[in-house]
Amino acid sequence: MLPEVLDSLSPKDGGVYVDGTFGAGGYSAAILEVANCKVVAIDRDPDAFERAQALKEKYGERLIFLRGCFGDVGRLLRENDIARVDGFVLDLGVSSFQLDEGRRGFSFRFDAPLDMRMNPQEGESAADVVASLEEVPLANLIYKYGEERKSRRIARKIVEKRKEAAIETTFQLAEIVRGCLPRPKPHDIDPATRTFQALRIAVNDELGELERALEAAPEILNKDGRVVIVSFHSLEDRIVKQTFRDFAGGQGGSRYMPEQQREALFELVTRKALLPSEKELAENPRSRSAKLRAALYKGAGA
Repeated sequence: MLPEVLDSLSPKDGGVYVDGTFGAGGYSAAILEVANCKVVAIDRDPDAFERAQALKEKYGERLIFLRGCFGDVGRLLRENDIARVDGFVLDLGVSSFQLDEGRRGFSFRFDAPLDMRMNPQEGESAADVVASLEEVPLANLIYKYGEERKSRRIARKIVEKRKEAAIETTFQLAEIVRGCLPRPKPHDIDPATRTFQALRIAVNDELGELERALEAAPEILNKDGRVVIVSFHSLEDRIVKQTFRDFAGGQGGSRYMPEQQREALFELVTRKALLPSEKELAENPRSRSAKLRAALYKGAGA
């Protein structure tokens, strides 16, 4: 959805823009091409550094690469003496580069170590989670982050199988999960998809990162700065949709307090989520579940 991202972000000459999910550098390069601006690229993946260095050969000091998590965007900018920026874009989830790199363990298309960490040098791997969680917490994780209705059955089978042998590879886990679910119909997703998604989200704290990044948006954006987010599943989109609604002064309240109008710090650039075009779907089938939402910062006290 690159054209829609650029249209929503609206890069201007002299601006500074944060690409919080650098990945292969596609967004960063496109932003630098359409405007004489600077891009601050953020990624926790060690492999991203080399790709950023290759782009720097073309764009020089206009591209600044910061190693870290986009949820820490406020701290990363402060540590590098960048006060505020004119736009902030996120392309959530695992990148195509990571999916296609079999050794990283993100995909069950490859027989690889069950890792799934976006930064393989930090934190627990998916294999660690599968080995250590008790049955009920594991079932809850698979249900919450994978929206998998058969999570209890899957967790029970994982606990049973790990007593026989450690579950250390993607093929091992995928086979266990498939054995718990009906054979898929043609064109249905692989039965292991939701469980793999759940583990990846948990291992990388993806939803927590998103919430922290959204919370930082008013602190890092200049007036009329834009935040643009492309999500790929309902859990992410729900968070973005609700946060943007709150930012735009949506009704809020609880049973203890009457609903009240919040201060509108942002206005919505997209009233409804933008979806991939037919052309995009034909060229990039992985974009089928993408949703783009954008908001414009009106400034404190707007």
